[in-house]
Amino acid sequence: MSDGYDAEFLGTPLPLPRPAHDVRTLPYPRFTVLLDPERRLAAVTAVNIDGATLQSLPRTGDWRLDERLRPDEQTGPEVYARNDLDRGHLVRRRDPGWGPPAPARAASEATFFYPNAAPQAAGFNQSKELWLGLEDHVLAYAESTDQRVSVFTAPVLEDSDPPYRGIRVPLRFWKVAAWRGPDGLAAAGFVLDQSDLVDTREEQKAVPLLGGFRTFQVPIIDIAALTGVDLDALTEADVLARPGARETGWLPLDTAKDIVL
Repeated sequence: MSDGYDAEFLGTPLPLPRPAHDVRTLPYPRFTVLLDPERRLAAVTAVNIDGATLQSLPRTGDWRLDERLRPDEQTGPEVYARNDLDRGHLVRRRDPGWGPPAPARAASEATFFYPNAAPQAAGFNQSKELWLGLEDHVLAYAESTDQRVSVFTAPVLEDSDPPYRGIRVPLRFWKVAAWRGPDGLAAAGFVLDQSDLVDTREEQKAVPLLGGFRTFQVPIIDIAALTGVDLDALTEADVLARPGARETGWLPLDTAKDIVL
């Protein structure tokens, strides 16, 4: 379908992180999804963002199944019908939409394939807006380095995730943003926790809003331990692990000003 994630995009090699288990590799324009066919959700997504040439594009595109997969290997429209679950973009719609208008539009519309979605509790509040804006914050920080960022995002796929309509709804999501800093590769890791919002105790039950999303900046080594994804190259570049960085553990984020870069 396209060339997918570019490991050389930042000017220093950054391989696509992979989990230990088997996944389906799905390249799209400027991003790649590694799909876990048993969970029917992405184990990893990876996108290259050129902030200097991002296009402001109208929202176009309809959610659709990827014909490279069987329908029972992806989480399709039946999971999102008649409830309060959102089709949450993993690779954001605008992130691959850079460069000349035509390829930017094609890349943006490709984010509407179901392998790039995961069920998220509906509704927007300050914490979720912060989560969705993390790439923008990192792009602004990386302005002196050509505004190029590679971002990796996925649900934390745990055996304890609650069952719902033939899938298990993930309660946490992770994101790692990487850029080229003055001293080489730099990266920051984040976790979104929606545990307080999701109630699937009854099959076919709507998922109500029960509280706020919680967003944390976390050591990337903790994300690797949570997910089983090989993040070694990013762990070594973690801004929380650099010499002189204060011990933060899991740092709750209320605004972008709380982010350590």
